[in-house]
Amino acid sequence: MNTITWDDFEKVELRVGRIIQADPFPEARRPAYKLVVDFGPEIGQRKSSAQITDLYTLDELVGKQVVAVVNFPPKQIGPIMSECLVTGFPDEQGRVVLCTPDKAVPLGGKLY
Repeated sequence: MNTITWDDFEKVELRVGRIIQADPFPEARRPAYKLVVDFGPEIGQRKSSAQITDLYTLDELVGKQVVAVVNFPPKQIGPIMSECLVTGFPDEQGRVVLCTPDKAVPLGGKLY
């Protein structure tokens, strides 16, 4: 494991947002959804691609709060420009479990 400094950690903008739209992403190489995440008025809405089809349906994603990195440069993923990285952890089978706050928090809040 590489050690980082507190200054390194502070550079990563991990923010909470709410998924406001989830759509199929049939063009993706691996099964994924297209997401629109609202991070509140300071950051606004960002698009992302997320490989979370094993454990989540489109309907259950809308309204869910998630933790995402919002200060990566945009990245082209097939036909969409991904503007944030929604975070998660693999379970025992390698399926992605979303990183979510266990209680509702204000949109755009930064992880400390």
